[in-house]
Amino acid sequence: MAGLAEHENLFKRRCKWVNGPLIVGAGPSGLAVAACLKEHGVPFVILERSSCIASLWQNRTYDRLKLHLPKQFCQLPKLPFPDDFPEYPSKNQFIDYLESYARHFQLNPQFDETVLSAKYDSTCGMWRVRTAVGRRQAVGRKAEAEYICQWLVVATGENADCVIPEMEGLEKFGGRVIHSSDYRSGEAYRGKQVLVVGCGNSGMEVAFDLCHHNAFPTMVVRDSVHVLPRETLGRSTFELAVSLMKWLPLKMVDRVLLALSWMTLGNIEKLGIKRPSQGPLELKNTQGKTPVLDIGALSKIKSGEIKVVPGVKRFLHGKAELVDHTIIDVDSVILATGYRSNVHSWLQGTDFFNKDGFPRHPFPNGWKGSSGLYAVGFTRRGLSGASLDAVKIAEDIGRVWKEETRQAKHIIACHRRCTSQN
Repeated sequence: MAGLAEHENLFKRRCKWVNGPLIVGAGPSGLAVAACLKEHGVPFVILERSSCIASLWQNRTYDRLKLHLPKQFCQLPKLPFPDDFPEYPSKNQFIDYLESYARHFQLNPQFDETVLSAKYDSTCGMWRVRTAVGRRQAVGRKAEAEYICQWLVVATGENADCVIPEMEGLEKFGGRVIHSSDYRSGEAYRGKQVLVVGCGNSGMEVAFDLCHHNAFPTMVVRDSVHVLPRETLGRSTFELAVSLMKWLPLKMVDRVLLALSWMTLGNIEKLGIKRPSQGPLELKNTQGKTPVLDIGALSKIKSGEIKVVPGVKRFLHGKAELVDHTIIDVDSVILATGYRSNVHSWLQGTDFFNKDGFPRHPFPNGWKGSSGLYAVGFTRRGLSGASLDAVKIAEDIGRVWKEETRQAKHIIACHRRCTSQN
């Protein structure tokens, strides 16, 4: 009997029924959905593989980071930023905002729990989600659990895993090589020749930060990229674009932005930075490539403090050979090569996501799949897009929840009446 009881306890510990949706990810997107569900009275469970909320912001961002867009475009539903926050909140201010958001709505994610697989079981009409719990057993293996739920909300986002490109000779380089997610400040690079691979927002800002710590950054620009001033005519460039989109077609807005950019920044192609043939907004909508919002890196490039070079052909010991056959000295390498979705590594049996791990239907139609599957944080439109989808998801689930709750109450009431008459 004791053995049977132990077996029953083990089963209860490992198999858990979720009364409401299961949200995978406790970043801003997952928190936004949870807060909106609270407003509809829907219970939920949030699973997070890290030990904190917004782990990308807390564990994988550099100290100098600030929001690239004005705060009104980055706040989550139901709770705006504090009035005393600046227009572009710092990394720590944004983390404080998210933590206060979680406290305000009493969101309590289950940390250190990684989703291994999630699959819809058509037999029972439920999602079966298998996880690995962070604490380790005496045998050295992580405990596993399985959740059964009617709704599954994928909130792992566009930036779940780092992209580490294969580069010839990197194993022979001999110097320090990190992804930009591990970069905090340029203090450790004083006096060093640092090769920054990538010219997106992270690459530009890392190179800019290295200059402030008396390092000597060289930035690899392999592809074309749009660079826009963060502010134009005294206003946020993004805010200006949003206003223009109300009156002008997208391609016309792109022309206006590029003209204003040329007036403010000059011809950046002279600096070795080629612009794509598509406009910045069109490219963002079609390919998800975000334009760089300049916070000072271009002035450092113009002054020669940041050198710009073409792609790397291969690495040698303490050096790098470029595609133009130039060989440069390098002490350290920082890979500002971006992030990617990790949905395909755990979500099974659905074609809702494309090969890149994004919903097949673009914004604003990529938030809902079939069989109770939802996605938030995959809009390629930052926090404003995630917030819009969070509201839709909560309203959709809340509507079904209220209907099912009403039916359940009706059945119970009928049962009680029938019982009382007997």
